[in-house]
Amino acid sequence: MQITVSLHSPDETADLARRLGAKLSAGDTLLLSGDVGAGKTHFARALIQSLLPQPEDVPSPTFTLVQTYDAASGTEIWHTDLYRLNDPSECEELGLTNAMEHAICLVEWPDLLADLRPQDALDITLTATDAEDHRTLTASWSDPRWDLKLTELTDWIP
Repeated sequence: MQITVSLHSPDETADLARRLGAKLSAGDTLLLSGDVGAGKTHFARALIQSLLPQPEDVPSPTFTLVQTYDAASGTEIWHTDLYRLNDPSECEELGLTNAMEHAICLVEWPDLLADLRPQDALDITLTATDAEDHRTLTASWSDPRWDLKLTELTDWIP
C-alpha cells in the first residue's frame, strides 16, 4: 500500500508527524528516506516531541548515531541516523535490531540496514519540491497493521 501527501510548510510536516506519532506503539519502525535537507529530522523531531511527557530538546543523531527517549506511554523511542555507518553489522552493535522489537524506532538513511531492514516497517520518503518549504511525503508498507494507522491519517490530508 502507498499514500502520497503534499505538505506546504514545515508546520504541516510537523502536524502530520504528530498525528502519526499518536498511532505508534512498541515495535513500530519508521524508515525515513530522502536527500539531505528533505525534512527527515524535522519530521522525526516533531513526532518524538509529541510523544514525550515533558518538552525536551531533540537533537539530530547524526554524530551520536542514536538518541533515545522515554515516551509518556513508557515505550522507549529510538531515533537513529545511519549516514555515517560503513556496514550493516554496526546496526547490530548499536542494539538497533533488538530495539526494533520493543521500541518505537525512527531510522534515517535506512538503506544502510541492508538485510537487517524489518519487513513490517513503514517506509516514509520525503522529497523537497520546487516550491519553498514544500515537501512530498510518500508512505509505503506491506504489513497490514499499518492499513488502519495510515488510512485514518488520509482523512487529515490538506
